[in-house]
Amino acid sequence: MLPKQLLSGDEAIALAAFHAGVMLGTGYPGTPSTEILEEFARLGGRAQWSPNEKVALEVALGAAFGGARALTTMKHVGLNVAADPLFTAAYTGVGGGLVIVSADDPGMASSQNEQDNRRYAVAAGVPMLEPSDSQEAYDFVFAAFELSERWRIPVLLRVTTRVCHSYTLVGPRLNDSAWHPGRFERDISGRVMIPANARPAHRRLRRKLAEMQEWNETCWLNTELGGSSELGIVTSGISFMHAREAAPEARILKLGFTHPLPLKRIAQFVRSVKRCVVVEEGDPYLVEALRAAGLNVEGKAEMYRFGELNVPRVRRILDGDTSPEPPAPAGKPPQLCDACPYRIVFKALRQRDCIVAGDIGCYTLGALPPFEAMDSCVCMGASLGVGLGLRHVLPTEEARRVVSVIGDSTFIHSGISGLVEMVYNPPEDGHVVIVLDNLTTAMTGHQEHPATGRALDHGPAHRIVIEDVVRALGVPSVHVVEPRAGSDQFERVLDQCLASRQLCVIIARRPCVLIVKRFRDQERRDCEQEAHAR
Repeated sequence: MLPKQLLSGDEAIALAAFHAGVMLGTGYPGTPSTEILEEFARLGGRAQWSPNEKVALEVALGAAFGGARALTTMKHVGLNVAADPLFTAAYTGVGGGLVIVSADDPGMASSQNEQDNRRYAVAAGVPMLEPSDSQEAYDFVFAAFELSERWRIPVLLRVTTRVCHSYTLVGPRLNDSAWHPGRFERDISGRVMIPANARPAHRRLRRKLAEMQEWNETCWLNTELGGSSELGIVTSGISFMHAREAAPEARILKLGFTHPLPLKRIAQFVRSVKRCVVVEEGDPYLVEALRAAGLNVEGKAEMYRFGELNVPRVRRILDGDTSPEPPAPAGKPPQLCDACPYRIVFKALRQRDCIVAGDIGCYTLGALPPFEAMDSCVCMGASLGVGLGLRHVLPTEEARRVVSVIGDSTFIHSGISGLVEMVYNPPEDGHVVIVLDNLTTAMTGHQEHPATGRALDHGPAHRIVIEDVVRALGVPSVHVVEPRAGSDQFERVLDQCLASRQLCVIIARRPCVLIVKRFRDQERRDCEQEAHAR
């Protein structure tokens, strides 16, 4: 055993992936998962940002088809984007190990919803592990790869914000899992999911799940802590930590392998205590499954379905306390940086009383005071589709005020397909799209994307030029402007586009103020390297 390290859950997953011999890590940045690939790359692993989560999973799946160990990471809403390949990958199976990290965000610290991705494991039919601290995050990565390779199936490693960002001690294993080259083995009937192949594949999947469920009955991933038989608690993930502190006298069954569930072991535990309470964050996933199996367990009141759990909330759950909770202390509302070029954009939109279909990114803060210049924000890329829908149905004078606003990273992620829709089904009065290009993925910590010209490690990469893509799709009016204080260029172009009744795209390009220094430092290093080469 190597010396212990103080690591966040994200760092522990990255270290385990490196020690487990992962040959390729893919993903799309999204809090709270972002740091996993960044740390994996820092350790020396091969990591890359993909345009979106669907592509990331497909690339990782291809690596696993090639016999290599692969890891793909995303936040919970990212798994929605990747759901299409996820469901069918459960049928095709894998050659090498494939682990999919879903980082859920109970309480919506940085998300548009707090969906519970444990539901995905059931719906897609893939095994799921849930660590409760950094040590388990590390250990469960190895377990996930072992499960994946034993049953030749993708494994979902479901973590939450508190596990991702909390620091606990980790005792790493000796690094004895070296990378090895992939090896392709043809399996047409197993991987080409036409109906004739998919039908037997579905049956194979259900047999695998049955075998895994039986194995789960005695596996080490689930642990029981002794205590009084008066109160038993069934729990998983970070909820275990809260439950252990809230009720130190209780007998606890901590589930680490949470799909398929070890129902016989759980039933034995429930029978061993007089009262059994399920403590879980988010949806009543566990309590519904146990009650469906005929087990007499208590769940939490509906009011505790929202937000993160903590020790006081768990005590209230165990006491059956449904009185109003004390209000959370008010925090400072987020706002755009003082020097952010987006301020000029949102001020102009507000002054013109535009109807703004917005998108996901730091520019979403344009919905807040003092601008209040965003009327919808649904999901990545939705600004184009929502804006087009409004343009199609509103009266002419109102429709011509509709504008779609999207960031550069989000445009690459899922905005291009909306642009295809705009060109294919154009509204009668045209449409105006504003791409806010600050040359980075700012909201999640200034990660790169295909339109920055830099890879995950900030080294050079081929750059996708947004205006070239827009013109190639056939948009007739394309403008590249620099929103800058003291210049009215952006306002003049905006007025021209709103009045034109054409399909227009305005690319408002100016680097995020927080990365300008990094740009300068990188330019200096590049110059030094060129001089040294000469």
